Amino acid sequence: MTAAYTFDVFSSLDGFSHAGGDWAGYWGKQGPELLDHRLAQYSEEQRMVFGAATYRAFARMLAESTEDSDVRDPWVTRMRNLPATVVSRTLEGPLDWPDATLVAGDAVDVVARLRKESDVPLRSHGSLAMNRALMAAGLVDRVQVTVFPVITGRTGLGPVFGGAADFDLELLEHRTLDGHIQELVYRPTLH
Repeated sequence: MTAAYTFDVFSSLDGFSHAGGDWAGYWGKQGPELLDHRLAQYSEEQRMVFGAATYRAFARMLAESTEDSDVRDPWVTRMRNLPATVVSRTLEGPLDWPDATLVAGDAVDVVARLRKESDVPLRSHGSLAMNRALMAAGLVDRVQVTVFPVITGRTGLGPVFGGAADFDLELLEHRTLDGHIQELVYRPTLH
């Protein structure tokens, strides 16, 4: 059996994964429904997969945060405590993550092997460049995009699909959270 792989990403309406300027986490638009839904999704057994840049960003944000910051929302704490594979040719261990395995090599090869070997689904939050490569290789079963009601044209950073191949998307699920946040789940197929 092949483990399912989900590319999970937050996005502004104009396709950026985060913004500079004075935007807060979640672009300041999170609500209890979003946070409860995220915790439920991350409560399921699964293995996280991160590229080096996303791992570094998460580790830095968590190290610099306080117990009261939105960086430590319950779903983020749960994500941090799930088993994780960090794919990197530049990082050296040990990693500051409770149950992380560092694997050197090409992400396509690593994830192809993980999909064959894993007894639980695989999920990646962020890791844009890695996940674009995995999509092009046909290794992503689901793209879960949580769209926040903002346009970050001047301050947007991290174009989610910038430089990606062309894909047809089959809508599998959709929901509105807190009355204004859209979660869209697609099955991607190379066009």
